[in-house]
Parts: sequence; structure tokens; C-alpha cells
Amino acid sequence: MKALVTRLDSFGDVLLAGPAIRAVAARADTVTLLCGPQGAPAARLLPGVDDVLVWDAPWVGFSPPPVGRGEVELLIDTIDADTALILTSFHQSPLPTALLLRLAGVDRIAADSEDYPGSLLDVRHHRAPHAHEAEAMLDLAKAAGFPRPDDGRLRVLPPPVTTALTGPGPYVVLHPGASVPARAWSRERSAEAVRELAAAGHRVVVTGGPDERDLTAYVAGEHGLDLGGRTAAGELASVLAGAGAVVTGNTAPAHLAAAVGTPVVSLFAPVVPAERWRPYGVPYVLLGDQLAPCADSRARTCPVPGHPCLDSVTGHDVVAAVEKLLTTDEQTLGET
Repeated sequence: MKALVTRLDSFGDVLLAGPAIRAVAARADTVTLLCGPQGAPAARLLPGVDDVLVWDAPWVGFSPPPVGRGEVELLIDTIDADTALILTSFHQSPLPTALLLRLAGVDRIAADSEDYPGSLLDVRHHRAPHAHEAEAMLDLAKAAGFPRPDDGRLRVLPPPVTTALTGPGPYVVLHPGASVPARAWSRERSAEAVRELAAAGHRVVVTGGPDERDLTAYVAGEHGLDLGGRTAAGELASVLAGAGAVVTGNTAPAHLAAAVGTPVVSLFAPVVPAERWRPYGVPYVLLGDQLAPCADSRARTCPVPGHPCLDSVTGHDVVAAVEKLLTTDEQTLGET
């Protein structure tokens, strides 16, 4: 059986799809993962994926490309699968992707869909209310005939050794950037947390992408090790795996930390619900006002002056949360 799994949006979304992809891989001869450019680096980290097919869907992401007949025809000609699982977030429709897969000749297609799919889906599944995204995708895989073969936690392939980057000895990672501004802690609060973590005796490593070097340099200051722009996806997984805890917003590094088994202090802006997007399968502490006026707004920029849901969180709060995670062996679930 040649299986195709689609997850067309971002890096973190693809990581959350990992357990469902392993379920498909346990029963299929081959698994091809169709993903977007932002998700491709995560796709290449996932166990169970034999091939990665990258396509920039014209209805996905913050700045999707225009619809092009040539790109669609090339995709249809490239797809070679007997069965497909279309993975989406709770607010997305699988039907545009289902139509393309039908045109590509895929015999059996499964997806979560509240919209009536006509003949586009062979398995129309309804996700459980309030389910975490990773659990919802596992539930769909089971409904399509792919039960979970393992503990269902997030996982990535073994990352490279990065001791040359981090240096020896224990450390805590702080990742200040976020995919959208509404989910980011302020640079001032992030720098405050680095100073207070260092004052409490923790070595702090600050990570960020190539376009976040100014931010990571400011946040690291004289008290943290600045690795901004120095870690591709695999290296970042390794740096996070070596940390005692990771401090970050609701963004891809939170899910990557979970995939390497590292506890997370989650600075969670409630523009999307934490029950669906919190760190999955690892101890975590959730910080931020989950009842703020921006809750469930899906805003990309904060609609409330002062960004109170996150900027009410102090460096002291982060130090307390980190030390809570470092001193307990049990699942730590909480909010402030």
C-alpha cells in the first residue's frame, strides 16, 4: 500500500502530525508526506516518512501564492498513492486537498470534515470536541484503519551532536521569537528572564532563526549564549534535547522540545485554545492569562493595548516555572 499523508501548513503543525504519520507507516509499504515549504524542514525530521513532497498550496499560510493551473497539474501528475490521510487543524477544510487527490487518482481518502464532502471523502470523520491537535490526528488515523502503534508522543529522528554550539554542562533554552507577533513575549520581558535565570544560577542559551539575530542578541545580552541564526531544524532539535527546560511561546520550538522529550515553560497567548495547542506529551507549565480579551480571536497581532496576556508574566514567574520543571519527575500541568 502506497500512502500519502498531507499536512500543508507550518513547522509545528507538521511535528504534531508525527504520531498519526507513524500510525500510517506501521501498516503502509511507503509513506509520502505532502507539506508546504514552511513544514518541509519538520517533515524531514519525522520517523516513518519515506518521501517528502513539497507544495505551496494557494489557500494555506499567511501569504499564499496565487492559484496556478500549471502548479496544480504538476502536483496531480506527481502524486502516486493508493490511500491518503488529509490532516488539518480544527478550523480548516480538507475538501480543496481532497479534490486534488481525487484528480490524482487516489482511491481512498480520509479526513476530518464538518462540511458535507459529497464523494470527495471515503472516510468522513468528526473530531472529538476540545481534542488536542495531535490526539485529533491520531483519532482520524484510527478511523481510517491506522491504529496507533506506540505511545503516540511526538518524536523526531536522532538529531546531530551540538555540544560545540552549546558548550558542556546543563542549560536552559529561551526562544523569544514566534511565528506571529500576537504569540511573542516582549523582548524586554525575555531579556529580563535571561538575567533572572542567570542570577538564579542557570546557564541560558538563546535560540532563534536567521531573521531573529537582532532579537536574540538583545535578549541574550551579557548573561546568555546567543545562538540566533546558528541552528537549522536538526541542530535546534539537538540544542533543545540537551536543555533541562525550554522557555518559549506557542510556536514551533515548543512542539520540537516536546518531540525530543524536554519539559516546556509555555508562554501561551490565548489567541488559539491551549487545550488544542499546548505542549504535548511532556511536563509543562503554562504561563499567560488564558481569559484575556484576545482569547480564541486567532489574531496575528495583539488586539489589546499592552499585550497583557503575556507581558503580565515576569522574569520571576519564568524562573519559578523552570525550577518547578527541573525539580519534579512527575507530569506538571498548570497555569498562572
